[in-house]
Amino acid sequence: MTEDTRTSHIDDEGESTTTKTATTAARRRRGALLFLRDLLVIFVVAVLVSFLIKTFLIRSFFIPSQSMEQTLEVDDRIIVNQLVPELMPVERGDVVVFQDPGGWLPATVQPEQPPLVAAVDWFFAFVGLSAPDSNDHLVKRVIGLPGDHVTCCNALGQMSVNDVPLDEPYATLPPGEQKVSKDDFDTTVPEGMLWVMGDNRYNSKDSRYNGDTPLKGFVPIENVVGRAFVVSWPVSHWAWLSNYPEVFAGVDDGDG
Repeated sequence: MTEDTRTSHIDDEGESTTTKTATTAARRRRGALLFLRDLLVIFVVAVLVSFLIKTFLIRSFFIPSQSMEQTLEVDDRIIVNQLVPELMPVERGDVVVFQDPGGWLPATVQPEQPPLVAAVDWFFAFVGLSAPDSNDHLVKRVIGLPGDHVTCCNALGQMSVNDVPLDEPYATLPPGEQKVSKDDFDTTVPEGMLWVMGDNRYNSKDSRYNGDTPLKGFVPIENVVGRAFVVSWPVSHWAWLSNYPEVFAGVDDGDG
């Protein structure tokens, strides 16, 4: 083999190696770009699915007050079924989240947030992982449906619905207290309205104590955002939320 032939062989081999290296690098870059593209698609789909679930099916809220203790503690996170009342009726005993009917909550001023924090808050709210509007909603238990006659208290301190006394295991009372409401009342629920009460009966500004509001303490069914069915956070408080059908089993429908 001559000198020229050997040089040509070496040059061809070097060029071939360089080409292979460039091809391998290009394939790796293309693979990385495809991976990033797929990751972005998965992320976008997950966000859209979360948004649709939050909008139409379920939503998260946190508990801002003590009015539902011991069933719900302050800062508990609850998951709300938004098919109630649109597709599923509200039932007696349901724990519902509803918008302020007017005058139940004091006016609140949203605190200023740094732009980045506000953006993160907005995103989490968009996908249903946070509920910045929880302070604009209330959580109570439904006691009376439209047409129900709700009274309190009988000689045993019980509340009655349509003349049927209720034995309420969820009601929290002060030690030694028997009456399930500090103040007596006698009311009939208007059409399209609900009578709601907090489980912490001596520390709940519910239908009993909003008689001076435009709707006289009643809550329009259309204001109901949904029915709470589980405590999701903290893990130590995890629990299904019952509407205690046995408590209201003997109650007949009212006149509404």
